[in-house]
Amino acid sequence: MKNLLFGILFGCFALMGCRSDEDSIQKIDQIMSFYIQDANGKNLLIPNKIGSFTSVAMNDLLATTDNAPVSNSLKSISDSVSYIEYIAGATRQLESGGDSDNRMYRSQIRVALTKKLTDTTFAEVDNDTLQIFYHWTPSVFEVSRVLYNKSELPINKDSESRNVVKITK
Repeated sequence: MKNLLFGILFGCFALMGCRSDEDSIQKIDQIMSFYIQDANGKNLLIPNKIGSFTSVAMNDLLATTDNAPVSNSLKSISDSVSYIEYIAGATRQLESGGDSDNRMYRSQIRVALTKKLTDTTFAEVDNDTLQIFYHWTPSVFEVSRVLYNKSELPINKDSESRNVVKITK
């Protein structure tokens, strides 16, 4: 009889532990897709194409060391459309809010872009600065602003709810 009572109590506690409380889950929205284009809207991130940026390197400017690479990947939609996907990795510095439930964080990244001039010649590297501002509350952590070389850029959503930013060079 004791085993039956223990089994019922154990089953009740197990079921209570499995319930989910949707209100306590924080939504994280930080995946970003950066498209780099010229003034005519032509994509400039086509590997091995003359006149395009063939390599991208990111370095965390808020890290404790000078050399702090930030992971990113060059992705392609088609032969003529590529973008940089950035998920996370750079230091997030608290800008405002402290211990409140409404905080602002900032990441600062140097973006080094190498342009291909001919089949054998590459241009000097463009060193640009990317700043990403994040808004944090107990219910959401999301990208709120993006600055590229101190100019604010609009953030749009794609069909997969990623943050899309178009950079014109």
